[in-house]
Amino acid sequence: MNRPVPPCSGPGTPVAVVTGADSGIGRATAVRLAAQGMDVGITWHRDEAGALRTAEEVRGHGRRAAIARLDLTRLPEAAGTVGALADELGRIDVLVNNAGTGTATPFLELEYATVREVLDVDLVGPFLCGQVAARRMIEQGEGGRIVNITSVHEHQPRVGAAPYCAAKGGLGLLTQVMALELAEYGITVNAVAPGEIATPMTGQEDEDVRRADRPGVPLGRPGDAREVAAVVAFLAGPDSSYVTGASWAVDGGMLRMGPQAGSHLESDAWRRP
Repeated sequence: MNRPVPPCSGPGTPVAVVTGADSGIGRATAVRLAAQGMDVGITWHRDEAGALRTAEEVRGHGRRAAIARLDLTRLPEAAGTVGALADELGRIDVLVNNAGTGTATPFLELEYATVREVLDVDLVGPFLCGQVAARRMIEQGEGGRIVNITSVHEHQPRVGAAPYCAAKGGLGLLTQVMALELAEYGITVNAVAPGEIATPMTGQEDEDVRRADRPGVPLGRPGDAREVAAVVAFLAGPDSSYVTGASWAVDGGMLRMGPQAGSHLESDAWRRP
């Protein structure tokens, strides 16, 4: 069996591609990986200015940055963007499938177009981007890391989020299959499952999470995107070389409560027997 060296441990500068890195968890991840010595490919969908700001932060750490637009509703062609960034930066050692979307629509009111869009962006897109990255990593012969950003709703349902939950649950199980099939090439595949994180997607960008009150979350607050990025960075680096096929919840304990209630409880009464 081929056992390549883990990424980030050999000569040269490792390269990461982070999808949806124009804001939120994606931006925090791109900057964290740059701080750890990686050049970073950055994709954006609607916010090119945000992607340019991320690139500026990456370069502030002395690393190269490349940006490209990625529209995961235009499949399968869109997945080629990962390969294009790898070409521009010379290789790919890490892929972070972070780009995502969602909906808050009752099951009986969902239209096919909405379901199709969420499944493409949150499940089929990461599937195809993962194929592109893995094939390139295998050609390079030095292993690699793939990290799929799922959600606590990989594990637990939420009313009004049927296609989102279906996609994230599917991405979680896809992560496990990828981990099994790519292990022989020295490629690890893991999921990171955030809870409520202060990002544009939740209408909380740049919020001081220490000042936000979430009685139904055991830690009592939402998370900061940098807290998610720290876990992604561990999974993307050499210290996680024996970790694959796992899902890492970054949720302040929300899953222990059940996420349907965790972010909506209005008092701390549950803490007392």
